[in-house]
Amino acid sequence: MSDERYEDNQLYKIRHSAAHVLAEAMLERFPAAKTAIGPPIEDGFYYDFDLPQPISADDVKWVERRMRKILAGAHEFQCREVAPDTARELFRDQPYKLELIDDLLADDNAAQLTIYTQRGFTDLCRGPHVASTADIDPKAVSISLRPPAGAYWRGDEKRQQLTRIYGTAWRTPAELAEHRAQLAEAAKRDHRVLGEKLGLFIIDSMVGKGLPLWLPAGATLRDTLERWLRDTQVERGYLPIITPHLGNIQLYKTSGHYPYYADSQYSPIDVDGDEFLLRPMNCPHHCRIYASQPRSYRDLPLRYAEFGAVYRYEQSGELRGLTRARGFTVDDAHLFVRPDQLLDEFIDVVRLIQEVFGTLGMTDFRARVGTRDPASDKYVGDADMWEAATAAIVRACDQLNLAYHIEPGEAAFYGPKLDFIVRDVLKREWQLGTVQVDYNLPHRFDLDYVDSDNTRKRPVMIHRAPFGSLERFIGILIEHFAGAFPPWLAPLQAVVIPIRESHNDYALEVTARLKACGMRAHADTTDRNMRSKIRQRRAMLVPWLLIVGDRDVAARTVSVRLRGDEDVGALDIEDFAAAAQANIAAKAMTVDF
Repeated sequence: MSDERYEDNQLYKIRHSAAHVLAEAMLERFPAAKTAIGPPIEDGFYYDFDLPQPISADDVKWVERRMRKILAGAHEFQCREVAPDTARELFRDQPYKLELIDDLLADDNAAQLTIYTQRGFTDLCRGPHVASTADIDPKAVSISLRPPAGAYWRGDEKRQQLTRIYGTAWRTPAELAEHRAQLAEAAKRDHRVLGEKLGLFIIDSMVGKGLPLWLPAGATLRDTLERWLRDTQVERGYLPIITPHLGNIQLYKTSGHYPYYADSQYSPIDVDGDEFLLRPMNCPHHCRIYASQPRSYRDLPLRYAEFGAVYRYEQSGELRGLTRARGFTVDDAHLFVRPDQLLDEFIDVVRLIQEVFGTLGMTDFRARVGTRDPASDKYVGDADMWEAATAAIVRACDQLNLAYHIEPGEAAFYGPKLDFIVRDVLKREWQLGTVQVDYNLPHRFDLDYVDSDNTRKRPVMIHRAPFGSLERFIGILIEHFAGAFPPWLAPLQAVVIPIRESHNDYALEVTARLKACGMRAHADTTDRNMRSKIRQRRAMLVPWLLIVGDRDVAARTVSVRLRGDEDVGALDIEDFAAAAQANIAAKAMTVDF
């Protein structure tokens, strides 16, 4: 992977510049509009506006045509530094820009600000941009109106709701066409649509936004993933624990989660005069289990694992099915280790994450070492602890020959971390597995162990979650596989379909045999015709459809069809069961034998 930052490459500059042209065209259409911000994002850009009237589809079409006309010219992007007073005068009619100026100058009132101008439009901006609009192909740019629910000023639901115009820009029209095709494919794979179609989960308004309810098929899928990871963890010496869904606020004040992340936590609950929080993290609870009894150096490493539910306050406009929820379950584990054990334990955790991804066929990923930003005040602990933790992560990556890049500002508030950024079949990137080294929470909770020299020492904590969150991980898996899960993960692995009612008893017998082998099987003995049953089960993406008729009853066989409608032909019941079991045991990615 290239070390070039997105901010430095040509595509970023194209999108950033297109956002300014969008704002220029919008102000021509709505002269009284107030402009907010317009950043480039992963696959395009957006700009937020405070409009004097609702925007229509015709307005959006007009703006897009106007943008293309502007881009057809060769208008230079000119950058200049201006003094604060000059900036305030330039944007005197733009309250959102004035607020940004005040924020930028909060620490240094004498600072110089940068503005960019193209044609007659000027924006407060740090760049970078292309040299001129001639560097952008008008046919490689498009915009669309997005629902305004998530476009609150500064992301605050208590502030002004803005209108967000989303755009995308590419180097060539061919790249734009490819992007549109990818969006169409992504829409087909949308886990919210497939989740409903396949009966995996629902979001119920009476229960609450961002709080998924798992239906039987989804719960089976989730349970399969959990059991697999639990078994794998037990083999590696992890100890299961269970902790409550809330805790006294003092627990989170001690850990530092409160008030550092108060904005993403639910308000405290008064219980008999004490304040409690729905837990945003599991690690403080695990620290208290460690502290519940004296520890010796011989006890370490201690590896506590829990599928722990946590709760975060996410804004309504940011919620998206399973991938952005308010209640979710983390496949959390915390390892308490001696300093001399840190490297080996960290490496073993990375190998576990690689095993998880490899088993699921998610082999296209990159590693990111998140370090603290020295200019930020969000981090806790002294510099020596941070340097030791970061050095341990880098050394482990080097020993594993794991390619990685370092990104300042991506650390957790208590320590640096190694994140795995996975690309799905649509080449979208998701941050999934994470491993973090933490010298700070053991200090904050005054954790120790008695060393071989009879002195008290602090353990080091490793935080790790291969999935990240079960909800988000499953949402990504649904889209990655388009709902067609490998047989070992499929909620229903085989359906036996009798041709006529007279074959029902044999269908039930076959089903019982498959269940006895540990398979998730079902006999469809409803009174619908066979073709209707096949169409329905294919639509539900069941891996194996077993059709049974007179010849099958006589020969003790099943006629096997795969979910893509490939006809395997007749197989002896025991032969099919053995082949299917082998496929499932191997966690094969395909349904064929």
